[in-house]
Amino acid sequence: MSAATSSPERQRDNVLTVVESIGGHVMAWADDWEVSGATDPMTRPRLGPWLRGERGPYDGIAGAAVDRLGRNLVDCLNTGYMMRDAGKLLLTYGHDGPWDLDDPNDENRFTMEAWGAQMELRAIQRRNREATVKARQKGRVKSKPSYGYEFIRPAPTAAVERVALHPHASTVIRTVARRILADPERVTPSSESVRLTRAGELSPSDHRAVLYGRRPAGRPWQSSGLRDILLSEAALGYLMHGGRPVIGEDGRPVRIAEPLWDRATHEALKRVIRQRGMAHPAGDRVSNHKYLLTGLLLCGQCHTQLNTHPTPEHRGGRRYQCKARWKGIVGAGHCKPSPSHTVRGLDAEIENWFLAQYGKGMIMETVYDAGDGTPERIAEVEAARRRLRDDREAGLYDAPDDAAWFRERYAEMGRELSILRRLPIRPPGVVTRPTGETIEDKWHKAPDDLAKKEILRDFGVRVTLWPHTAPRRWHADLLHGPHPEQVI
Repeated sequence: MSAATSSPERQRDNVLTVVESIGGHVMAWADDWEVSGATDPMTRPRLGPWLRGERGPYDGIAGAAVDRLGRNLVDCLNTGYMMRDAGKLLLTYGHDGPWDLDDPNDENRFTMEAWGAQMELRAIQRRNREATVKARQKGRVKSKPSYGYEFIRPAPTAAVERVALHPHASTVIRTVARRILADPERVTPSSESVRLTRAGELSPSDHRAVLYGRRPAGRPWQSSGLRDILLSEAALGYLMHGGRPVIGEDGRPVRIAEPLWDRATHEALKRVIRQRGMAHPAGDRVSNHKYLLTGLLLCGQCHTQLNTHPTPEHRGGRRYQCKARWKGIVGAGHCKPSPSHTVRGLDAEIENWFLAQYGKGMIMETVYDAGDGTPERIAEVEAARRRLRDDREAGLYDAPDDAAWFRERYAEMGRELSILRRLPIRPPGVVTRPTGETIEDKWHKAPDDLAKKEILRDFGVRVTLWPHTAPRRWHADLLHGPHPEQVI
């Protein structure tokens, strides 16, 4: 996008010129700017649906050049022959009129231009691989910054001078890690991804787009992506390659930036997230419907979760209603009459009950205390030694010179561990402190019912609803103690 010869404006002008030369009209644009030229045109997000016949009829396609169709010879030829066999036009700037691949001259020229595009791609890939190897050997970055970090350059187009923590993104991801460690049973990557999306925090891809001067696409946070960030050793400030830290001359990972958290916190996050994945194989998702009590409201007769259903405004509007008997759910045959209540009415009653019971309570925040740092230094050296041992078992240090280097580094780490293990240790843990904010303050600051539902869920609120003929209409209680951030 930065090169003058391939800029969006230049390509657009070229496309319009070649279309006008045959008296045509552009009916749609397929702008796959962020997609690699090596991607098969059939699978590109914008162009692919047109080629697959999913966008309706059209007469042909026009591009700024043959290499805009693709940087792969086979993909270019397949696309060209597909357009020929379908009786559609194929236009590129610099060629007079549509391509006629039944004509040997046109076919040869089209093939040569496609071949030239592929050769250019291979040269670019080779230069990138060589640059990556050199940067890795010198301890320099040659990739996109991990979430929570940013590249510092003396000028916009200059080489990366250093890697630093991003002031806002590092705070966001550290808060996520702290919340998960404080309450791993109720705070998960899935619930945190929903919370971040609802709070308007830019997702990692959108955050990176803004860093590089592009507009965010409004993508939501994904729990899988958040898990990857939390589990990656990039959060320890290491230079990464292929998902693993790059090892320096001393046998330890090359550190290029201040860590987001220490090794002990990294190991704790790995343990918590992976144990939860095994304990909850079906996933850790929670109800994220926009209504206050969905996922928290049960039928008092058949104990089925109640959902909302639309009703006319003169009858109170949308209602919470049990439809288990209507759906034929086993054990719900006796649920008659089915409990029902207006959403507005029940939400207001539960809000009044909750704030009267807990609103004056002080919110406490749970902060992770890393201790005196000795355990994390031990964990760091143990991880480095374990990584060396795994590499040796994989056959990386079988040569005599390499074997001597391995023994020397391994012995150094063993001596360092012996010294560290003799030191007094103040172990890491969590401490709780008041924030100066009450539950009622946080409730009234909540931007919507989803944020208020998160407060109710943190307290373990469960509401049971009975029919209007029952002696008691509803009952609310707590399934467990408050969330560590809301200890009263």
